[in-house]
Amino acid sequence: MTNIGDTVNRIIFSTLLAAGIAAVAPTARAQSSSNPFQIGGAAGIAFPTGDLGSVTNTGYNVTLAVGYNPAASPVGLRLEGAYNEFGNQVGGGNLNIAAFTANAVFALPASGFTPYIIGGAGLYRVGANDAFGNAASENDFGFNVGGGVKLPLSSSFETFVEARYNRVSASGGNGGTFSFIPVTVGIMW
Repeated sequence: MTNIGDTVNRIIFSTLLAAGIAAVAPTARAQSSSNPFQIGGAAGIAFPTGDLGSVTNTGYNVTLAVGYNPAASPVGLRLEGAYNEFGNQVGGGNLNIAAFTANAVFALPASGFTPYIIGGAGLYRVGANDAFGNAASENDFGFNVGGGVKLPLSSSFETFVEARYNRVSASGGNGGTFSFIPVTVGIMW
């Protein structure tokens, strides 16, 4: 069984490899595809912020996405399922946050690549496991906002790099919030 450090190292290597591939790919602008629907995925590093950052270590993120991008509009829709995990700083165990969100994507036209703004809201399932096998979880509302850059590789395939601030309003315990920023590299086709 690997520890969180090995997992984070693998994620960092994979992220850098994907970014390197994207950097050497042709920057020709993709021709419009007749199909406005996309599917894809992303992975990267998740940085805990605020109170979450004082009790957990940097973690990882994996995301699956379905997108809809109408040809005549700079605004699209992306539905996502994401999993984030952070190791506890003291006592072992981890905190994990699964997110199911609906997001608006606003593309800013550019030559060769497309910067964009993304934001949305949805259901976040926050779970905690300690070193003794005890577990607890709750469902909470949350939102996210961020930005990224898409690089088309063909008329139907693109890669992207993005960072998003996520904030979850905790309903259990003393209330409070969980916040974190995943920085991911992904593909959509």
